[in-house]
Amino acid sequence: MQLKLIRQIFSATSTIGSLYIDDVFECYTLEDVTRAEGVKIPKATAIPYGEYSVIIDNSTRFGRPMPHVLNVPMFDGIRIHPGNTAANTEGCILLGKTKGTDFIGQSRMAFDDFFPKLKMGLQHGAVKIQIVRSEG
Repeated sequence: MQLKLIRQIFSATSTIGSLYIDDVFECYTLEDVTRAEGVKIPKATAIPYGEYSVIIDNSTRFGRPMPHVLNVPMFDGIRIHPGNTAANTEGCILLGKTKGTDFIGQSRMAFDDFFPKLKMGLQHGAVKIQIVRSEG
């Protein structure tokens, strides 16, 4: 399984994108502000562009198994989880069914649809997420 997050809308508050599973649109994403390479403001910066492994392991913060994005330079504990605005993320990737200005909606529904697909993908092998900038 290959995940691809295409960052598309950049504001002073957040980054909105689209998440694809094996080239099929899954949902919208919201992250913190995308900053220049090597620049990180703690709890207010999107993870760097690149490709990362994704696993499911127990999250102390959420108290249950959650998607975990591994080996992100200068970041620890990056998760994929529900949330609506940049206030709900500290570098993590939020999922939503709808999007607005600095907002994604129906986040729990998006996460609940995504999570079993990720579990199934991991049963068949490694899962990677590629994070890129929209070309359009």
